Amino acid sequence: MSKILKLRFAIFLLDLFDLVAFLFFVIGIVLTVRFFVFNPFTVVGQSMESTFSQGDFIIVDKITPKYGELERGDILVFVPEGKDVPFIKRVIGTEGETVVVKDGDVYLCGDDLEIINDEIPDVGVCDQLDEPYLDANTTTLANCNRQVFPIPEWSLFMAWDNRSHSTDSRCCFGSSCYDGANYVIYPKDIIGKVAVRLYPSVEKY
Repeated sequence: MSKILKLRFAIFLLDLFDLVAFLFFVIGIVLTVRFFVFNPFTVVGQSMESTFSQGDFIIVDKITPKYGELERGDILVFVPEGKDVPFIKRVIGTEGETVVVKDGDVYLCGDDLEIINDEIPDVGVCDQLDEPYLDANTTTLANCNRQVFPIPEWSLFMAWDNRSHSTDSRCCFGSSCYDGANYVIYPKDIIGKVAVRLYPSVEKY
């Protein structure tokens, strides 16, 4: 092999090495972002209509739930205890509050709310939750015959925007709040906070 061919071959190997190193670098960044920073999801079902619809493509932020502060109204993707599929719901109540569902409305009460013999308390001492993200004339019913939900420390009460269904915190993410079922979620259950919808339109949340 002539010197010129050897030189060309050496240059080719160097270029190939640079290309492979660049590809590994890009793949490393993509995998880091995918598993530790952001996660793509496709909305399944009609539970969040009309905020989200079946087939919407969303990106969830995995950093904020771990190191930031979640607020009422945030939309989360999570897997409740005892379930094996992700849910998408909105934060309604936070730790230290008591959520009361009464007469089609949601009330937020303090943890000192007096409850006697499981009777519905006087919500006159509570604040009715303002929910501008719901469609007009939407009512929130106690679909599983439970109306009072004290929220323990480090937990959240979740509900979806299409309130005619019941598989949210009101029914322990199932068909009923049977003994031992949990109606709240904990930090370990959270995959991420919905940050942006990319399809069918781009919108931040």
